[in-house]
Amino acid sequence: MASFVTEVLANSGRLEKEDLGTKISRLSRRVDELKGEVCDMINKKYDEFLPSMQSAEDLVTQVHGLVSDVDVLKSRIETEVKSDLKVAVNEFTELKQQLEKNTLILGVLKQLQEFDSAIEKYNCALTGKNYISAARHLQKAHSCLKVLKSRKGCELKLLKSLGIELTVQKQNLLYHLGEEWQQLAVWKLPPSKENSSMEMILKTELHLCTLPSNDESATVPLLASVLQAFAILGELNTKLKFFSQLLLNYILKPLVSYPSLHAQMETQQQGVILRFESIETQLEHPPPAEVFIKLRLVFELLHKHLLDVPVEDSSQSGEKGMVVLAEVLGEMIWEEISEAIIKDCLVYSIPNNSSKLVQYEEVINATEEFENALKDMNYFKGDATDLLKYAQNVNAHFASKKCQDVIVMARNLMTSEIHNTVKITPDCKITVPVLPKSEGSEKMIKKENHLSQEAPGLENNVKLSQHTFALPTCRISESVQKLMELAYQTLSEATTSSKPCSIQLFYTVRNIFHLFYDVVPTYHKENLQKLPQLSAIHHNNCMYIAHHLLTLGHQFRYHLPSPLSDGAATFVDMVPGFRRLGTESFLAQMRSQKGDLLERLSNARNFSNIEDEDNYTAAHKAIRQVIHQLSRLGKVWQDVLPVAIYCKAMGTLLNTAIVEMISKITALEDISTEDGERLYSLCRTMIEEGPLLFTPMPEETKNKKYQEEVTLYVQKWMKFKEQMIILQASLQEIVDRWADGKGPLAVEFSPSEVKNLIRALFQNTERRAAALAKIK
Repeated sequence: MASFVTEVLANSGRLEKEDLGTKISRLSRRVDELKGEVCDMINKKYDEFLPSMQSAEDLVTQVHGLVSDVDVLKSRIETEVKSDLKVAVNEFTELKQQLEKNTLILGVLKQLQEFDSAIEKYNCALTGKNYISAARHLQKAHSCLKVLKSRKGCELKLLKSLGIELTVQKQNLLYHLGEEWQQLAVWKLPPSKENSSMEMILKTELHLCTLPSNDESATVPLLASVLQAFAILGELNTKLKFFSQLLLNYILKPLVSYPSLHAQMETQQQGVILRFESIETQLEHPPPAEVFIKLRLVFELLHKHLLDVPVEDSSQSGEKGMVVLAEVLGEMIWEEISEAIIKDCLVYSIPNNSSKLVQYEEVINATEEFENALKDMNYFKGDATDLLKYAQNVNAHFASKKCQDVIVMARNLMTSEIHNTVKITPDCKITVPVLPKSEGSEKMIKKENHLSQEAPGLENNVKLSQHTFALPTCRISESVQKLMELAYQTLSEATTSSKPCSIQLFYTVRNIFHLFYDVVPTYHKENLQKLPQLSAIHHNNCMYIAHHLLTLGHQFRYHLPSPLSDGAATFVDMVPGFRRLGTESFLAQMRSQKGDLLERLSNARNFSNIEDEDNYTAAHKAIRQVIHQLSRLGKVWQDVLPVAIYCKAMGTLLNTAIVEMISKITALEDISTEDGERLYSLCRTMIEEGPLLFTPMPEETKNKKYQEEVTLYVQKWMKFKEQMIILQASLQEIVDRWADGKGPLAVEFSPSEVKNLIRALFQNTERRAAALAKIK
């Protein structure tokens, strides 16, 4: 029996483990015994001096035996016990993985069960028109599906079907909610989309249903429960956005704009109706207090029957929270309705004189009461808004109103036609009104007279011309001349006004020029880009304004109050901006014209193989088109631009065409004799007709002067002439004009360009090789 148990235990591996423990215990006891014997032997040998050599040798033998047993046991542990441990660990790992898999499957099954349960409850709620419950159950199903999709390793084909089912049910609920919304909040709008007339506005009505909801969890009317369901589904903003625009355009804004328009509320069994009525009035613009009363009626009606319910809001930071429905609508409309109140009501309530400023305190109080009422109804939160800030800032608006007419007049001038021009000559001057004498101006005049008396005369007694710093003869827009006269008149008025108004008028003039800088390039942008004449006139306009800005502040400085008289009354800082504005516009036109010239020359087929009649015709046509474009530009710029700028502009454009021709001809690899003759003919056309462009003023008696000085305006004119000479010159003539790098040809062309032309014009002979060798 004992041998059978031993055999069974041996086969299971347990016996070996027990034997190992037994042997280790026995070895431990034997080591302790041996330790005692060794200590006893040493004590006898060295303490009692007993002859114990034989017993010591026996002990050594026993120690060696024990060491051998320990080594055997250690080897067995390394080979057998560790392998058993590894097997046990693998088994435990497999069991753990299996447990995790089972746990995951159970989690998936639980989520599937919750999804199915949520869908069933949703269907029941939808059947009973419990829209809030239906929306919540649908969101619960959505959360379950989201969890299922997020599980790693969960790739059930069922998830796709569940997603489709969830989408279908959501769209079904949205359809039902949309149908309810259209029946519960009914707009009756005018037949015409034009809501600008009083007759059309009076036909507007808003019907709101006040029936209770079927949802047991909701204590609000059916209309509000529908909106709550929209909020749960994340579709509330979409529905309220359209509702808010109708509310603004057909109810709130008309109440602000029309003094005779009043809102009227009618209560019925199933709801309330908001409609308009007209009451005759002589007021052109409604007073603010009356407007606030009319608007409060509408906001209170909406708050009572529609908006006083909490809804879910997950717009901020992705975290869901509760917000009152009125706040959602308030965020959509408050900024726009505030702007309408300011623009159509508060602006016109600003008093015209300082005696009425005290009465304006009533408007400020009415505005504050209106905002506090809306805050109590949760339409918005926070401190004073732009509406109240505008009303409280009445002093600044009062000062601004005095300058409003000036700004409006200036803007009208800026948006008028540019092409109505007047001619400006150095003798033209703007008459400055007689300015009142002031202490500062008299001191300045005395100081200047004193300095002029002390200043020594010039050595050669040469005086500057009276036109030295004058604007050159050109044409500017009539509106710009009137704008500058308006600036002088406004500054003259500033010298006789009170200090606050004077400072305001001065900065209004500065604002006029800032406005010009921003409005004119934008308003006339298309014409300035398309019409070369207008870009030239705009350039002159900017230079004309900059010219006057240099001295405008100095002329009025000592007739204005402090701190303007201390140096703040200046316009010099605006001069670079206006010069840059005119220059950039004209340079943009120049770039456009350059592009047109290059595009026309691109049709010349690179001037290659000109002996072919088609190629020659194309090249000749391109040249004629270039000449025609430049001639047309000359006509529209003549008598507009100053002479120097006209010549420089035409010279730059002509130089662009010439450079393009030079580069194309120089790049040719083969030029036959007939090609050379025809190329020379084309170049001669440019040489003959190019100088005719320089006729800046029709009545100028010295036009020949500008034509003779064409080399001053066309940088590559001499190079173009040298190229023409090469086209008809012999090898020796070319070498002579090169003159070892010192001749006229070397001034205009590089050695590589001359060599390319020689190779293209002449055949490969020893004479050509010798000529090429001399071009260094």
